[in-house]
Amino acid sequence: MKRFLEALFGLVALTGLPYLIYLGVYYLRRPSGTPADTWPREPSVSIVLPTYNEAAIVESKLEELVELDYPTEKVEIVVVDSSDDGTAELVETFFAGRSAPDLTLIREDERQGLAVALNEAYAAATNEVVVKTDCDSRLAPDAVRKAAANLADPAVAAVTGRNADVLGDSGVERGYRDIQTMIQILESHIDSTLIFHGPFSAFERDAIVPIDEDSIADDTELALKIRRNGDRVVFDPDIHYKEAAHSAFGKRREQKDRRAMGLLRLLWRQRDALGSHGAYGRVVLPFNWWFMVVSPWLVGAGIAVATVGSLAALGPAGLLTPAGVFAFTALGSRDALGPLQPFYSLFDTQISLLRASVSLLRARADGDDETHDGTWSTDDELREVLQ
Repeated sequence: MKRFLEALFGLVALTGLPYLIYLGVYYLRRPSGTPADTWPREPSVSIVLPTYNEAAIVESKLEELVELDYPTEKVEIVVVDSSDDGTAELVETFFAGRSAPDLTLIREDERQGLAVALNEAYAAATNEVVVKTDCDSRLAPDAVRKAAANLADPAVAAVTGRNADVLGDSGVERGYRDIQTMIQILESHIDSTLIFHGPFSAFERDAIVPIDEDSIADDTELALKIRRNGDRVVFDPDIHYKEAAHSAFGKRREQKDRRAMGLLRLLWRQRDALGSHGAYGRVVLPFNWWFMVVSPWLVGAGIAVATVGSLAALGPAGLLTPAGVFAFTALGSRDALGPLQPFYSLFDTQISLLRASVSLLRARADGDDETHDGTWSTDDELREVLQ
């Protein structure tokens, strides 16, 4: 029993040490506020909107975009569409008779995946700043203006924002986003952040480079490549958007596991960036490698050791350990843990990362490194909260 306790204590201590260091650095640095110090002139903006079977929500999204607090004569909307439900026709009808903003509609003959669509849209964008957003999100009216303020800094070439209000009232997602906000604020304060968010990311057009056609972490991949080319990529908590998300454990798995798989595959493909590019490669990337690659396995090992140790020491009563984990998961997925809910949100993310790691390792063992073709499926249940 002593050995099991020592092993368990060692795993817990090893898992938690980098997070305690992070909290210490956060306390010492005390980062806060927007990275943008000044309001710049108003650059021209191309807003990229990829669509696939968005007929139920595309018009409300376009209404939002034309009502943003930004001069419409300086805005171009670039829609890249591969739908078979009439989405493209609704887009054309919406812009018929409007003098501004300009519309560039790219119709794909066949669905080739989000990364391919984005490469096409980015290449077609003509303005100084390129904003990427999604149909199933909602932006604050001043989001583009605040993004332009960040990009006025010559050292900054990309900026992303914060999910300030989770549509669908997912406490799990809200708890994780709050933790992630703290991480990304510190990363941006130190150098640059890693994760960019699909609902809202903005880039200097001249800094954009093609992303891998099979990418399933497209926004983060583009930001990482921009940082590797010498520019900073930052997170601004004052740029707000809303995104729909599930809380229920089962419903979250496809969405969360897919995101986790994309990030893990990107970290592996870009592993040579570790240790390079200033504090980004020496601090930010190692922390994310720990959080996404190492820590999930330690969490899984900790649960296994605790279960085996309990069974060895207590016999059948040791089943209380896995039962406790199950209860924690069941209550957390129902947003019923009260002040412990943020801990479940973190645990839920670690489980997704562990599952994604296993899937990637299995694919590699089978000789199939391509575990996803880059397409995405619509979630009708989530879209109901946007209509």
